[in-house]
Amino acid sequence: MKRKVIVFFICLILLLTSYPQKENNIVEEHDNIVEEIKEEPKPSKTVSLIYNDNKIDMDLEDYIVGVVSCEVPVSFEEEALKAMSVAARTFALYKIETNKNYALKTNTSDQCYNSIDDMKKKWKTNYDKNYNKIKNAVDSTKGEYMTYKDKVIIAFYFSISNGYTENCENVFSQKLDYLVSVDSSWDKEYKYKESTKTIDIKTFLSKLNISEQTINNIKIDRSTTGRINYITINSKKFKGTKFRQLLGLKSTDIEITNDSKNVYIKTKGYGHGVGMSQLGSNVMAKKGYKYEDILKYYYTGVKIVNN
Repeated sequence: MKRKVIVFFICLILLLTSYPQKENNIVEEHDNIVEEIKEEPKPSKTVSLIYNDNKIDMDLEDYIVGVVSCEVPVSFEEEALKAMSVAARTFALYKIETNKNYALKTNTSDQCYNSIDDMKKKWKTNYDKNYNKIKNAVDSTKGEYMTYKDKVIIAFYFSISNGYTENCENVFSQKLDYLVSVDSSWDKEYKYKESTKTIDIKTFLSKLNISEQTINNIKIDRSTTGRINYITINSKKFKGTKFRQLLGLKSTDIEITNDSKNVYIKTKGYGHGVGMSQLGSNVMAKKGYKYEDILKYYYTGVKIVNN
């Protein structure tokens, strides 16, 4: 009996002394995996967007190149392109901060966007030169965005003002201290993009869903910048932004007249008027302003930070 017990213990000892070698290998493998994870660099920021009805993920900075190439002319001054780069990046980051799963729309609902193929088609033989100009502007501001009280802002921008930008609450029904009206007389160089639209009365009333056949009364309530807050046609009242949308107008700075057949609508400026005037920023750049100056002029009290 004693001999059997001794043999058993000898076998057990042999088994235990051979097993840890395998166990140690497993531990070493796990240690290596942990080290690889610790040393792995953080991935660059990416964005999701809807392009040609497909959802795609891409590097944030590549996306900004596509936005700038679509939103403003490549002929813009370098500092204006830089300002546009920071504004576009800020807008995108705000959307991501608000909703981590958000897919940016590639139209005016969010930001216009050109793919590489779009740029090649648009610029043809000038593609390399134009792409490099915009890429350099984006690269020189890489990672920069705007904050107000340590929070990323929603960096609205638009084509051209009527001479003043608009207070945010008059367009988007929310007061934001960094989106307040400022003088943008720089836009005078482009004659404020004034235009006139003629609409026959029947079509005009139909678009506004007004049942009457004639225009009996027009009453307008304007903001301090001259844009329409509210307009009443006959007895139907519209918010200025809704009126603009229904009739496909360029802005809410509107002068409206009519005769027995037609309505004549003269507009001044192009876009909602909140935030940075893109054409205004280009005039500022021509006059020697740096992109930081441009951004801090149109976005009151902001800081430009880099992640």
